[in-house]
Amino acid sequence: MDTTKASTVPATQLQAPVQFVKDTRTAFRRQLDDLAFGSVAGLVGKFVEYPFDTVKVRLQTQPLDRPLYSGPMNCIMHMLKTEGVKSFYKGMASPLVGSMVENAALFVGYGQVQQVIRAYSMTGKEQDAWRDLSPEERPPLSLSQLVLAGTLSGVIASFVLTPVELVKCKLQVMRERHRPMDVISAVMRQHGAAGFYRGYLATMLREAGGGACWFGFYEYTCAQFIARRQQHESRLVTKADLAPTELMLGGALGGMAYNASLYPVDVIKSHMQTDDVLGAQRQRSFVQTARQIYTTGGINAFYRGCGITVLRSAPTSAIIFMTFELLNRNFGA
Repeated sequence: MDTTKASTVPATQLQAPVQFVKDTRTAFRRQLDDLAFGSVAGLVGKFVEYPFDTVKVRLQTQPLDRPLYSGPMNCIMHMLKTEGVKSFYKGMASPLVGSMVENAALFVGYGQVQQVIRAYSMTGKEQDAWRDLSPEERPPLSLSQLVLAGTLSGVIASFVLTPVELVKCKLQVMRERHRPMDVISAVMRQHGAAGFYRGYLATMLREAGGGACWFGFYEYTCAQFIARRQQHESRLVTKADLAPTELMLGGALGGMAYNASLYPVDVIKSHMQTDDVLGAQRQRSFVQTARQIYTTGGINAFYRGCGITVLRSAPTSAIIFMTFELLNRNFGA
Protein backbone atom coordinates (compact mmCIF):
# COMPACT_ATOMS: atom_id res chain seq x y z
CA MET A 1 0.00 0.00 0.00
CA ASP A 2 1.15 3.51 -0.75
CA THR A 3 1.91 5.34 2.46
CA THR A 4 3.94 8.21 0.98
CA LYS A 5 1.17 10.82 0.85
CA ALA A 6 1.37 13.78 3.18
CA SER A 7 -0.31 13.49 6.55
CA THR A 8 -0.78 15.75 9.51
CA VAL A 9 0.69 12.99 11.71
CA PRO A 10 4.47 12.41 11.66
CA ALA A 11 5.46 9.36 9.61
CA THR A 12 7.34 7.87 12.57
CA GLN A 13 4.02 7.28 14.27
CA LEU A 14 2.99 4.88 11.50
CA GLN A 15 5.85 2.43 12.02
CA ALA A 16 3.73 0.14 14.16
CA PRO A 17 0.14 0.01 15.39
CA VAL A 18 0.09 1.20 18.96
CA GLN A 19 -2.96 2.58 20.74
CA PHE A 20 -2.22 6.17 21.71
CA VAL A 21 -5.35 6.25 23.84
CA LYS A 22 -5.14 7.37 27.42
CA ASP A 23 -4.77 4.25 29.56
CA THR A 24 -5.25 4.65 33.29
CA ARG A 25 -4.45 1.03 34.08
CA THR A 26 -1.42 0.17 36.19
CA ALA A 27 1.32 -2.06 34.77
CA PHE A 28 0.05 -4.94 36.92
CA ARG A 29 -3.52 -4.44 35.69
CA ARG A 30 -2.32 -4.52 32.08
CA GLN A 31 -0.53 -7.81 32.76
CA LEU A 32 -3.67 -9.28 34.28
CA ASP A 33 -5.71 -8.12 31.29
CA ASP A 34 -3.22 -9.68 28.86
CA LEU A 35 -3.37 -12.88 30.90
CA ALA A 36 -7.18 -13.02 30.98
CA PHE A 37 -7.82 -11.86 27.42
CA GLY A 38 -5.09 -14.12 26.02
CA SER A 39 -6.62 -17.09 27.85
CA VAL A 40 -10.10 -16.44 26.48
CA ALA A 41 -8.75 -15.90 22.96
CA GLY A 42 -6.85 -19.19 23.15
CA LEU A 43 -9.94 -21.02 24.39
CA VAL A 44 -12.08 -19.77 21.50
CA GLY A 45 -9.38 -20.43 18.92
CA LYS A 46 -8.74 -24.00 20.09
CA PHE A 47 -12.35 -25.09 19.47
CA VAL A 48 -11.94 -24.03 15.84
CA GLU A 49 -8.45 -25.46 15.43
CA TYR A 50 -8.44 -28.80 17.19
CA PRO A 51 -10.09 -31.11 14.59
CA PHE A 52 -7.63 -29.85 11.97
CA ASP A 53 -4.75 -30.37 14.39
CA THR A 54 -5.76 -33.98 14.99
CA VAL A 55 -5.70 -34.67 11.25
CA LYS A 56 -2.32 -32.93 10.99
CA VAL A 57 -0.74 -35.10 13.70
CA ARG A 58 -2.19 -38.27 12.16
CA LEU A 59 -0.64 -37.33 8.78
CA GLN A 60 2.68 -36.35 10.32
CA THR A 61 3.17 -39.48 12.38
CA GLN A 62 1.89 -42.20 10.05
CA PRO A 63 4.56 -44.75 8.99
CA LEU A 64 6.73 -43.21 6.30
CA ASP A 65 7.25 -46.49 4.43
CA ARG A 66 3.58 -47.56 4.54
CA PRO A 67 1.37 -44.46 4.93
CA LEU A 68 -2.14 -45.03 6.24
CA TYR A 69 -3.68 -42.02 4.49
CA SER A 70 -3.24 -40.60 0.99
CA GLY A 71 -4.01 -37.05 2.11
CA PRO A 72 -6.05 -34.85 4.46
CA MET A 73 -9.46 -35.73 2.99
CA ASN A 74 -8.68 -39.43 3.02
CA CYS A 75 -7.63 -39.14 6.67
CA ILE A 76 -10.82 -37.25 7.57
CA MET A 77 -13.09 -39.76 5.86
CA HIS A 78 -11.24 -42.73 7.36
CA MET A 79 -11.53 -41.27 10.88
CA LEU A 80 -15.24 -40.53 10.43
CA LYS A 81 -15.91 -44.05 9.15
CA THR A 82 -13.85 -46.03 11.65
CA GLU A 83 -13.72 -43.85 14.79
CA GLY A 84 -16.54 -41.33 14.53
CA VAL A 85 -16.73 -37.57 15.03
CA LYS A 86 -15.41 -37.77 18.58
CA SER A 87 -12.04 -38.96 17.27
CA PHE A 88 -11.33 -35.43 16.01
CA TYR A 89 -11.48 -34.19 19.61
CA LYS A 90 -9.37 -36.91 21.23
CA GLY A 91 -7.26 -35.49 24.02
CA MET A 92 -8.74 -32.01 23.72
CA ALA A 93 -8.88 -31.31 27.47
CA SER A 94 -5.11 -31.00 27.82
CA PRO A 95 -4.50 -28.76 24.78
CA LEU A 96 -7.59 -26.69 25.62
CA VAL A 97 -5.98 -25.74 28.90
CA GLY A 98 -2.65 -25.55 27.12
CA SER A 99 -3.98 -23.17 24.50
CA MET A 100 -5.28 -20.86 27.20
CA VAL A 101 -1.92 -20.95 28.98
CA GLU A 102 0.05 -20.64 25.73
CA ASN A 103 -1.82 -17.61 24.45
CA ALA A 104 -1.78 -15.99 27.86
CA ALA A 105 1.99 -16.53 28.02
CA LEU A 106 2.43 -15.23 24.47
CA PHE A 107 0.46 -12.03 24.98
CA VAL A 108 1.85 -11.33 28.46
CA GLY A 109 5.38 -12.10 27.30
CA TYR A 110 4.92 -10.00 24.18
CA GLY A 111 3.83 -6.99 26.23
CA GLN A 112 6.56 -7.38 28.84
CA VAL A 113 9.36 -7.85 26.31
CA GLN A 114 8.22 -4.68 24.58
CA GLN A 115 8.67 -2.79 27.86
CA VAL A 116 12.19 -4.21 28.27
CA ILE A 117 13.06 -3.19 24.69
CA ARG A 118 11.80 0.31 25.37
CA ALA A 119 13.87 0.58 28.53
CA TYR A 120 17.08 -0.45 26.78
CA SER A 121 16.51 1.50 23.55
CA MET A 122 15.68 4.89 25.12
CA THR A 123 18.32 7.51 25.76
CA GLY A 124 18.63 9.24 29.11
CA LYS A 125 16.80 12.32 27.85
CA GLU A 126 13.99 10.20 26.41
CA GLN A 127 13.59 8.32 29.69
CA ASP A 128 13.27 11.62 31.53
CA ALA A 129 10.78 12.99 29.00
CA TRP A 130 8.63 9.83 28.90
CA ARG A 131 8.92 8.80 32.56
CA ASP A 132 5.37 9.84 33.46
CA LEU A 133 3.72 8.57 30.26
CA SER A 134 2.00 5.23 29.92
CA PRO A 135 3.54 2.78 27.40
CA GLU A 136 0.71 3.44 24.95
CA GLU A 137 1.50 7.18 24.92
CA ARG A 138 5.16 6.72 24.04
CA PRO A 139 6.45 6.59 20.43
CA PRO A 140 5.87 3.13 18.93
CA LEU A 141 8.48 0.43 18.54
CA SER A 142 9.79 -0.36 15.07
CA LEU A 143 8.60 -3.47 13.26
CA SER A 144 11.96 -5.18 13.84
CA GLN A 145 11.63 -4.54 17.58
CA LEU A 146 8.11 -5.99 17.57
CA VAL A 147 9.40 -9.07 15.72
CA LEU A 148 12.09 -9.47 18.39
CA ALA A 149 9.42 -9.19 21.09
CA GLY A 150 7.40 -11.88 19.30
CA THR A 151 10.45 -14.16 19.11
CA LEU A 152 11.21 -13.89 22.81
CA SER A 153 7.57 -14.33 23.77
CA GLY A 154 7.64 -17.61 21.82
CA VAL A 155 10.68 -18.78 23.75
CA ILE A 156 8.87 -18.01 27.02
CA ALA A 157 5.73 -19.85 25.89
CA SER A 158 7.69 -22.97 24.89
CA PHE A 159 8.46 -23.74 28.55
CA VAL A 160 4.74 -24.08 29.21
CA LEU A 161 3.75 -25.57 25.88
CA THR A 162 6.14 -28.53 25.55
CA PRO A 163 4.48 -30.78 28.20
CA VAL A 164 1.02 -29.91 26.87
CA GLU A 165 2.05 -30.69 23.29
CA LEU A 166 3.59 -33.99 24.36
CA VAL A 167 0.39 -35.21 26.05
CA LYS A 168 -1.74 -33.94 23.17
CA CYS A 169 0.31 -35.65 20.44
CA LYS A 170 0.37 -38.98 22.25
CA LEU A 171 -3.41 -38.93 22.71
CA GLN A 172 -4.02 -37.97 19.08
CA VAL A 173 -2.13 -40.94 17.63
CA MET A 174 -3.56 -43.55 20.02
CA ARG A 175 -6.21 -45.70 18.39
CA GLU A 176 -7.78 -46.65 21.74
CA ARG A 177 -9.45 -44.15 24.01
CA HIS A 178 -7.26 -42.83 26.82
CA ARG A 179 -7.56 -39.98 29.27
CA PRO A 180 -4.91 -37.25 29.61
CA MET A 181 -4.16 -38.48 33.14
CA ASP A 182 -3.38 -41.95 31.74
CA VAL A 183 -0.71 -40.48 29.50
CA ILE A 184 0.63 -38.19 32.22
CA SER A 185 0.96 -41.12 34.63
CA ALA A 186 2.69 -43.27 31.99
CA VAL A 187 5.22 -40.55 31.12
CA MET A 188 5.98 -39.88 34.78
CA ARG A 189 6.38 -43.60 35.50
CA GLN A 190 8.61 -44.33 32.50
CA HIS A 191 10.67 -41.17 32.13
CA GLY A 192 10.12 -39.01 35.19
CA ALA A 193 9.46 -35.26 35.10
CA ALA A 194 12.09 -34.75 32.40
CA GLY A 195 9.99 -36.91 30.08
CA PHE A 196 7.47 -34.12 29.70
CA TYR A 197 10.13 -32.02 27.96
CA ARG A 198 10.77 -34.55 25.25
CA GLY A 199 11.00 -32.49 22.04
CA TYR A 200 11.64 -29.22 23.87
CA LEU A 201 14.30 -28.01 21.41
CA ALA A 202 11.94 -28.49 18.47
CA THR A 203 9.08 -26.80 20.34
CA MET A 204 11.30 -23.85 21.31
CA LEU A 205 12.55 -23.38 17.74
CA ARG A 206 9.01 -23.56 16.39
CA GLU A 207 7.62 -21.12 18.95
CA ALA A 208 10.51 -18.64 18.64
CA GLY A 209 10.35 -18.47 14.85
CA GLY A 210 6.60 -18.81 14.89
CA GLY A 211 6.19 -15.99 17.41
CA ALA A 212 8.27 -13.71 15.21
CA CYS A 213 6.07 -14.48 12.19
CA TRP A 214 2.79 -14.52 14.14
CA PHE A 215 3.16 -11.12 15.74
CA GLY A 216 5.30 -9.68 12.93
CA PHE A 217 2.82 -10.30 10.12
CA TYR A 218 -0.08 -9.25 12.32
CA GLU A 219 1.54 -5.96 13.33
CA TYR A 220 2.69 -5.22 9.79
CA THR A 221 -0.78 -5.82 8.36
CA CYS A 222 -2.41 -3.64 11.00
CA ALA A 223 0.19 -0.92 10.36
CA GLN A 224 -0.71 -0.90 6.67
CA PHE A 225 -4.41 -0.52 7.45
CA ILE A 226 -3.62 2.29 9.88
CA ALA A 227 -1.38 4.06 7.36
CA ARG A 228 -4.07 3.87 4.67
CA ARG A 229 -6.71 5.29 7.01
CA GLN A 230 -4.33 7.99 8.23
CA GLN A 231 -4.17 9.48 4.73
CA HIS A 232 -7.83 10.50 5.07
CA GLU A 233 -7.88 11.49 8.74
CA SER A 234 -6.61 14.60 10.53
CA ARG A 235 -6.61 12.88 13.92
CA LEU A 236 -4.26 10.10 14.92
CA VAL A 237 -5.48 6.68 13.78
CA THR A 238 -4.66 3.74 16.04
CA LYS A 239 -5.30 0.01 16.20
CA ALA A 240 -8.42 0.79 18.23
CA ASP A 241 -9.93 2.27 15.04
CA LEU A 242 -9.52 -0.88 12.97
CA ALA A 243 -12.57 -2.98 12.13
CA PRO A 244 -12.82 -6.60 13.32
CA THR A 245 -12.39 -7.81 9.74
CA GLU A 246 -9.08 -5.91 9.48
CA LEU A 247 -7.87 -7.41 12.75
CA MET A 248 -8.92 -10.86 11.52
CA LEU A 249 -7.03 -10.47 8.24
CA GLY A 250 -3.88 -9.52 10.13
CA GLY A 251 -4.33 -12.50 12.43
CA ALA A 252 -5.00 -14.88 9.54
CA LEU A 253 -1.82 -13.82 7.73
CA GLY A 254 0.15 -14.12 10.96
CA GLY A 255 -1.19 -17.62 11.60
CA MET A 256 -0.41 -18.82 8.08
CA ALA A 257 3.12 -17.40 8.27
CA TYR A 258 3.64 -19.01 11.67
CA ASN A 259 2.80 -22.50 10.46
CA ALA A 260 4.39 -22.32 7.01
CA SER A 261 7.71 -20.92 8.23
CA LEU A 262 8.87 -23.77 10.47
CA TYR A 263 6.61 -26.67 9.58
CA PRO A 264 9.46 -29.23 9.19
CA VAL A 265 10.48 -28.51 12.80
CA ASP A 266 6.93 -29.25 13.90
CA VAL A 267 7.05 -32.60 12.07
CA ILE A 268 10.27 -33.51 13.90
CA LYS A 269 8.67 -32.52 17.21
CA SER A 270 5.61 -34.70 16.56
CA HIS A 271 7.79 -37.72 15.75
CA MET A 272 9.93 -37.22 18.85
CA GLN A 273 6.92 -36.90 21.14
CA THR A 274 5.12 -39.98 19.79
CA ASP A 275 7.97 -42.37 19.02
CA ASP A 276 7.23 -44.63 22.01
CA VAL A 277 3.50 -44.78 21.23
CA LEU A 278 4.21 -45.71 17.62
CA GLY A 279 6.60 -48.52 18.52
CA ALA A 280 10.06 -46.97 18.21
CA GLN A 281 12.78 -49.08 19.79
CA ARG A 282 14.50 -46.12 21.42
CA GLN A 283 14.15 -42.37 21.77
CA ARG A 284 15.98 -40.33 19.16
CA SER A 285 17.54 -36.90 19.30
CA PHE A 286 16.40 -33.94 17.20
CA VAL A 287 19.11 -34.58 14.57
CA GLN A 288 18.58 -38.35 14.54
CA THR A 289 14.83 -37.90 14.08
CA ALA A 290 15.33 -35.42 11.23
CA ARG A 291 17.82 -37.74 9.53
CA GLN A 292 15.50 -40.75 9.77
CA ILE A 293 12.53 -38.80 8.41
CA TYR A 294 14.59 -37.62 5.45
CA THR A 295 16.12 -41.07 4.80
CA THR A 296 12.74 -42.80 4.86
CA GLY A 297 10.48 -40.27 3.14
CA GLY A 298 12.67 -37.61 1.55
CA ILE A 299 11.98 -33.90 1.73
CA ASN A 300 8.25 -34.43 1.18
CA ALA A 301 8.00 -36.22 4.52
CA PHE A 302 8.71 -32.92 6.28
CA TYR A 303 5.61 -31.37 4.73
CA ARG A 304 2.97 -34.02 5.35
CA GLY A 305 -0.15 -32.28 6.60
CA CYS A 306 1.28 -28.83 5.85
CA GLY A 307 -1.65 -27.77 3.68
CA ILE A 308 -4.35 -28.49 6.24
CA THR A 309 -2.20 -26.94 9.00
CA VAL A 310 -1.78 -23.65 7.14
CA LEU A 311 -5.47 -23.74 6.21
CA ARG A 312 -6.71 -24.18 9.78
CA SER A 313 -4.30 -21.58 11.13
CA ALA A 314 -5.97 -18.76 9.18
CA PRO A 315 -9.39 -18.81 10.92
CA THR A 316 -7.87 -19.82 14.26
CA SER A 317 -5.39 -16.95 14.47
CA ALA A 318 -7.93 -14.54 13.00
CA ILE A 319 -10.32 -15.37 15.85
CA ILE A 320 -7.57 -15.25 18.50
CA PHE A 321 -6.31 -11.78 17.56
CA MET A 322 -9.79 -10.36 17.03
CA THR A 323 -10.98 -11.75 20.37
CA PHE A 324 -7.93 -10.42 22.22
CA GLU A 325 -8.14 -6.93 20.68
CA LEU A 326 -11.89 -6.57 21.17
CA LEU A 327 -11.70 -7.75 24.78
CA ASN A 328 -8.86 -5.31 25.40
CA ARG A 329 -10.79 -2.54 23.64
CA ASN A 330 -14.04 -3.04 25.54
CA PHE A 331 -12.92 -4.30 28.95
CA GLY A 332 -9.30 -3.21 29.28
CA ALA A 333 -9.85 0.49 29.94
